[in-house]
Order: sequence, then C-alpha cells, then structure tokens
Amino acid sequence: MTAAISTRMSRRTDLLLLITLFAATFEKLHWEVGVSVSLADLLAGVYLISFAVDCAVSHNLKAPRTALVTLTFSAAFLICFLAGFFNIETTQGLTQFGKGMAKLVIHLLFLTVAVIHLSDRSRRFYWNALSAFVAGMAANAAYGIVQLGAAEAGLNLDKRLLDPLTGGAASINIYGAVGGQNVYRPNALTGDPNHLGVMLIMPLLILVPVYLRLERGHRLRWPLAGLLGFLLVVLLATLSRSGLLGLGVGLLILAVPYRHFFVRARFLVPVGAVFAFLAAVVYERRHFFSTVISSRLQTNGNSTSIHLGVYDFIPQVLHSHPLLGLGLNNFSVYYQFVTGKTNWGPHSFYVSTMVEGGIVGSVIFALFLWYLFRRLADTRALGRALTAAGDPLAARVRPLAWGMTAALAGTMASNAFYLTMQFYYFYAFAALLLAAPLVFSRFQAQLPERRSELVTR
Repeated sequence: MTAAISTRMSRRTDLLLLITLFAATFEKLHWEVGVSVSLADLLAGVYLISFAVDCAVSHNLKAPRTALVTLTFSAAFLICFLAGFFNIETTQGLTQFGKGMAKLVIHLLFLTVAVIHLSDRSRRFYWNALSAFVAGMAANAAYGIVQLGAAEAGLNLDKRLLDPLTGGAASINIYGAVGGQNVYRPNALTGDPNHLGVMLIMPLLILVPVYLRLERGHRLRWPLAGLLGFLLVVLLATLSRSGLLGLGVGLLILAVPYRHFFVRARFLVPVGAVFAFLAAVVYERRHFFSTVISSRLQTNGNSTSIHLGVYDFIPQVLHSHPLLGLGLNNFSVYYQFVTGKTNWGPHSFYVSTMVEGGIVGSVIFALFLWYLFRRLADTRALGRALTAAGDPLAARVRPLAWGMTAALAGTMASNAFYLTMQFYYFYAFAALLLAAPLVFSRFQAQLPERRSELVTR
C-alpha cells in the first residue's frame, strides 16, 4: 500500500545517494566548527536537500508502507528522547543532548528518504547502491592496510593526508609494544580499530552467500573471492575481538542454509589462502605475534573490565530514571560525574540505549530491530517464491537476504561491547535492507498473490 504519490528522482539525487553510501564509514573526515561536522553529515544533508527539491518540482512522492512505518519509528524515537530532555540537569548535558539530537534527526531522515528513493528505482540502481556501500568499506579497508604499512615504516599517513584536510590530529592506533616495537592496529578512516573491525563484518557477511551462489564462470567470482579474502585480512589486522565475535555469529547463521557450500573448494580455497598468507607472516615474527595474540585472548584485563563494567550502570540509572533514562547522548556526562573520567562512552550500544533512553527507548529500538528482521524474513520468502516460479533472480535475492540477516545479527552481537549501530553506516544498511523486498518484488507479476501482497508493503 502506498500513498497516492509517485516521483522520479533526478540523476543529481541518485549520484548523491551513491556518494553518501560510499562515504558512510569515513568517520575521520570531520571538522570542528563549534560542533563536530563529518563528511557523512554534509553529504547526507546535501542529499536530503536535493531529494526535497526533486519532490517540490515534481509535486509527486512515492511512499511505500515500509517508509511510513520507518517514519513512525523515527517519530517514536524523537518523542522519547525529547521527553527525556527533562531529565537532563547540567549545561554540559544540554550541550551533549543538542549534538546527539542533530545527528539522530539526520540519521532518521536519511533512513526514511533512502527507503523511498530506493523503492522508486530499478533493480540495477539497487545493486549500484549496495555496491557503493560495499566499495566504500573496501576503500576504507584499503586505506587501513596502507596506513599500517606506512606506520611500520615509521610514517604517520594520517598526519600527511588527513590532518591538512581536517585540521585534526588523526593517527593509527598503537596497542602497545613488544620488545620495543610498536603494535599497530589500523583504524583506517574510522575512529577506532574496533569500529573498523565491526563495520567490516557487514560486507563480509552480505557478500559470502552471494559469492557462494554465483554460477560457475561468472565474471564476479574471482573478484568477489579476492575482495572477501582482503576484507578478512584487514578485519584480523584490527585485532578486534568484537569484530570476530560478530563474524562468528553471522557465519553460524549462514551455516544453516549454506553449510554444504562451506565444505566446497569455492569457500575453502580463498579462506585457506588467507590463513596460509597469515601463517607465513606470523611465522616470520613468531614471538611478536604470539605475545600480541596472547594479550588479546585474555579476558581479565583492564579493557575487558571496562567493557563489562559499564553494564553495572544500567540498574543504577534505571533506579533514578527508569522510563526515559538520562537523556540522549548523556552517558559520558553521567560517567564523568561518577568516575571523574571525561569524554568516555558507554562501550556498548545496549548500555547506551538503556541508560540514555530508558525502558521506553529500549522497547522502541527492540521493536525496530524486530521490524528489520521481519522485512528480512519477507525478502527470504520472496526468494523462495522466485525459486518456486523458476525465476533465476532467486539466486541473487535469497543469498542477499540471508547475508543481510547474518550481517544484522553479527552487528548486534558486536555491539554488546561497541556502539557502531549509532553510526551512519548502520542506517545506510537498514535502508538497503528495508528497500530490498520492495525493489525485487515489483517486477515479479507471477508471484503468488498472498506473497506478492506481503513483500510489497
């Protein structure tokens, strides 16, 4: 069901969406102008303005039910956090609330508008949008490898390339030292190596089933195998335990429908090549890597204590502000008040949601996640219907749906200890996820009537 409106976006708006998706993970590209304004903020803002101009010119806007539901969730989030505004007690808290609200509004507007935009476009454009999203992460990962190589050679690549653009002081993460030699963890264009690791599970898990279902001799088989191997190497280079946790959860989900592919050469050869390469690298510096890996496997260190300790704040905050929490973006203010540490985040998306949004905010987000999984189930059902109808598109839709399911579940697992689900890339992913059943069902006139009604919402 749609509102009685329909439009065609201009090529300008199409291009802006692709560019915004490409740059969704480029956290380091930001500028301080009283507040921190990122490249993603600027691109999303320009995209939204361009979309609004196209709508004003055409006097016509297609609004699928999915977009209306998304808009309803957006309104619920905003009402919840605006109500939580009255729990803020400090000037610093008000400042943090304003910053967080500005980001949230742009995120939610982008999500709704991108769903409308993608649903009005062809399958080819949808694949281009997904490709732009993945290519942006691949470019980010490529910068991370160059950044790591430069650091090993004694060069701060961020200082040479990024600082002149942003005026910041970006650099690769230094984990520690072994025998007087620094241990570097690439953070690429993200703000943290763990952010990079968690973000990379998304293209890995989305593309694995798509790659496994490509026909023999397909022109993308070897490029995708190479890309997946490269992304896996970069993820491992980040030394991110949260990233590996998310990847493991996602692969367990994919093992249900694709377990028979996991014992075939198509999967084992590229994975084996990655681990053979890593084994050769590790063997050359055995002591160095054994020390580093051993330290990352420890679960009783200070880092682990911090990640787990923030969960102790949930009952404390809920005791005083159970329904609406402390207010959007106010965990760091509360943490500073309690511990004296400044600018310290919750290190868990779920802690952040519960502490800053209370029970109401947590329930709203839980329902939003349920809706995302519901639409993924609809996309998988569409794939089954296409298979039953003998449509070759099933070999693309079902793997995509399973890959996105694994990516969402893996990202949720990783965010138990990080909070990347607040970033642009997650909203970009959500838009692609929600638009998928709309795009791929529109051209299938032979689908069973009940299933067609289900997936075109």
